[in-house]
Amino acid sequence: MLHLLTEKPSVINQYLAELRDENVQQDRARFRSNLYRIAQCAGYEISRTLTYEAASVTTPLGVAETQLSTDRLVLATILRAGLPMYDGLLQVFDKADSAFASAYRKHNKDGSFDINMPYLTCPSLDGVVLILADPMIATGASIHSCLQAMEDYGKPKAIHVVTAIASMEAVDFLKRKHSKLHIWVGAVDEELTAKSYIVPGLGDAGDLAFGPKLQE
Repeated sequence: MLHLLTEKPSVINQYLAELRDENVQQDRARFRSNLYRIAQCAGYEISRTLTYEAASVTTPLGVAETQLSTDRLVLATILRAGLPMYDGLLQVFDKADSAFASAYRKHNKDGSFDINMPYLTCPSLDGVVLILADPMIATGASIHSCLQAMEDYGKPKAIHVVTAIASMEAVDFLKRKHSKLHIWVGAVDEELTAKSYIVPGLGDAGDLAFGPKLQE
């Protein structure tokens, strides 16, 4: 299921505009902060889907009745670009467990690429609400590979993906592969280049957040 965070105009529009703006992008701290804040907004929306039960809290002057979630959460991200969004989600769900995956494109001579995932650390996922963050979803291949690898760790009760920008092709691909997946996205861009880059997109989120890397 697709959840468009900008379906109704909000402050998320500002965060996305700054993420895309090539002048504002020169400020790495600002770029990371905007990813962090979009993830926080998505986290709040996801919290409305959780299971709650009645609870009592003793204050210095009495007892307050409330509703608290009974779900166990696991926050996951794909290194390195997803770290700012992971931090934003962790600020919302500060009692969650965590999982981390390393995934990257390994390009072939014919122009195609495969997803390599040399590292994954993950707790048990049986019965949890899994929230996976990645700022850009171009083809959906990295998310799909990560979710496939996580199948060895148990079956979540619900899976949410949080991203700033996705291509329509990636959204369609993930919906086909994972019919019960919830995708929380700031914007969906229609165009994907021959090299699988999102247009207009925003560029390389990892490089913009943490600096350029050497390519093999």
